[in-house]
Amino acid sequence: MTGAVVGAGALGRVVRRPVGGRRAAEPCELCGEPLRDTHAHLLEERKDLVLCACRACALLFEHGTNGPGRFLLVPDRRLRLTGPPPSELGVPVGLAFFVRRSDGTVVAHYPSPVGATRWDVDADAWDRLAGHYAELASMRPAVEAFLVAVVRGLDERWLVPIDDCHRLVALVRQEWTGMSGGPQIWDRIAAFFAELDR
Repeated sequence: MTGAVVGAGALGRVVRRPVGGRRAAEPCELCGEPLRDTHAHLLEERKDLVLCACRACALLFEHGTNGPGRFLLVPDRRLRLTGPPPSELGVPVGLAFFVRRSDGTVVAHYPSPVGATRWDVDADAWDRLAGHYAELASMRPAVEAFLVAVVRGLDERWLVPIDDCHRLVALVRQEWTGMSGGPQIWDRIAAFFAELDR
């Protein structure tokens, strides 16, 4: 297993450009056309960047084709899960998300004050868990994640689009204070999960 810290670039971009939070005058990051308040996201997989896209550009990637080989459409599927125990994946913390890469490997990400720390998940452990939970087996590589929060009274297990995970990492980076996160960070994290239900 190897750990690494994800850079702030993509995470900062997502915080400044949340879904539904842009003004209409801001442009699509592919073609420059003005965006509506609600718009699609694309993942530039090689750089791990989430980009805002107009409907026309998003349609180019709607059927899973990579077009020029760089972008993947981020789906909008959110499913609350029951049962998948993250402890079976060797998770040392209670707040993490798991992403299956295009090559089949799975990486755990732990939001922290300095970004997201990455850790390679044991392939056999993931295969065992995904074999018991069809939702995990159905996760789309790179653009969907298994997101868990089993800490400080939270018991959340979700299959979410990757941009939700980037928003959570950015939230933790911005709001964390002191050694334990401060008095408000866990309320903000709980509110983040409550919003996934809407």
